[in-house]
Amino acid sequence: MITIRRFVHEDAESLQKTLYPDMSMDVIIKMIDEWSTCVCNGRFFEIFAIISDEKVVGYVSLYEHSKTVVSAGAEVVAEERCKGAASEAVSLLIQYAAEKRYRIILDQVRKDNAASIRLHEKLGFESDGYVYRNQRNQEVVLYLKPIS
Repeated sequence: MITIRRFVHEDAESLQKTLYPDMSMDVIIKMIDEWSTCVCNGRFFEIFAIISDEKVVGYVSLYEHSKTVVSAGAEVVAEERCKGAASEAVSLLIQYAAEKRYRIILDQVRKDNAASIRLHEKLGFESDGYVYRNQRNQEVVLYLKPIS
């Protein structure tokens, strides 16, 4: 079973081992402190640890674009991929977004990220399939999902 919760300082060691091996503990703790402010680039932003068997196996996040539109992101550590953690965690995040009264999730998915495309399609996101170039000049496809 997957759960999501806010990050705490005690997660720093796990984050360093699994997702950020090149970062110092001090930098990771500062990052966790920044995440707790729920602000990124002047907008509402929340990030949650994905928990499986009482350990952090990744994260999911919400980034506000407007009063009703958010983006969702997920990252799962390599050894835990293809076990359903991302799908369960994003489903929980969608429920949370509904509680916060958001109405649409709009995600950019890299055109070459087959796993993310499968995840979005499995969760009922839709796309027109048109390829855009994002701010990083990456080819992406937009996926939308109404939140009920």
